[in-house]
Amino acid sequence: RIPDHVRGRGGDGRDHRVRDAAVVRPGLAVSKKAAKKPGDEKGSGKRVIASNRKARHNYSVLEVFECGVVLTGTEVKSLRDGAASLADAFATVDDGEIWLRNLHIAEYHHGTWTNHAPRRNRKLLLHRRQIDLLVGKIRDGNLTLVPLSMYFLDGKVKVELALARGKQAHDKRQDIAKRDAAREVVRELGRRAKGM
Repeated sequence: RIPDHVRGRGGDGRDHRVRDAAVVRPGLAVSKKAAKKPGDEKGSGKRVIASNRKARHNYSVLEVFECGVVLTGTEVKSLRDGAASLADAFATVDDGEIWLRNLHIAEYHHGTWTNHAPRRNRKLLLHRRQIDLLVGKIRDGNLTLVPLSMYFLDGKVKVELALARGKQAHDKRQDIAKRDAAREVVRELGRRAKGM
């Protein structure tokens, strides 16, 4: 026979351990919820995967759109590892749909025969009004669609797509000259503030 004090029974024959545990558990659950911060969720915030740095050098950006992308499971897993390149990527309009071409997403290293092709065409998700607006502007002028960056926003992959016009060589030189002049002005103001 096991003594009453080891089994958790009081002198009245009832089991007190169950009652005590029921009182303690809700307190633990409340303290865990209180310790959780609003930004701690797995998919919250914006995390940049890849950016096209040469796009702003080669094109003058007129308008920017945020669009979703149709991806497979191994592509998303590979993007979580940061294995993507927008270097040669561009977007085209085919049959009223916008497609992202030449985007390189490396094969997922744990993938099997279900792995994706690294440079396959990927459909971009935009509202019909936005697609119609882009189609009209591309047909009217000498404009193109260029991806600027790719990022996770609240767990979903988004692409920042720019409606842009290609720069001529003299435009690029002017931009470089303006940037150098602005940098020199900041340097000179810094020297004057230091008393040199």
